[in-house]
Amino acid sequence: QVRLVESGGGLVQAGGSLRLACAASGRTFDHLIVGWFRQALGKEREFVAAIGWRNSGTSTRYADSVKGRFTISRDNAKNTLSLEMNSLKPADTAVYYCAAAAHTNVVVTTSEYDSWGQGTQVTVSS
Repeated sequence: QVRLVESGGGLVQAGGSLRLACAASGRTFDHLIVGWFRQALGKEREFVAAIGWRNSGTSTRYADSVKGRFTISRDNAKNTLSLEMNSLKPADTAVYYCAAAAHTNVVVTTSEYDSWGQGTQVTVSS
């Protein structure tokens, strides 16, 4: 497994932006599928975005609810993953988790991911 540590969460007004970061250690990062999930209070954890091995826009997937507003990227040289979040809405309020999967495809279900960070809180006020 790989160790993942998220940062960058906080409180922002609706329409604002935040950038989340995830630092990976303990295993070769560049051959893992990495992604972001979120869990709102009282709800199940849900997929947000994921990216394939290479930092290529052709190997990304997004939840419909964040398409056009969020952008996922990775820097394999620095073992980091980022999530740029724009036009934030109160519905985006949740704990955001970074996750990694030893998989060949860009997968979107929580069961496919075997390494998780501790999460970072994002709160969007109306």
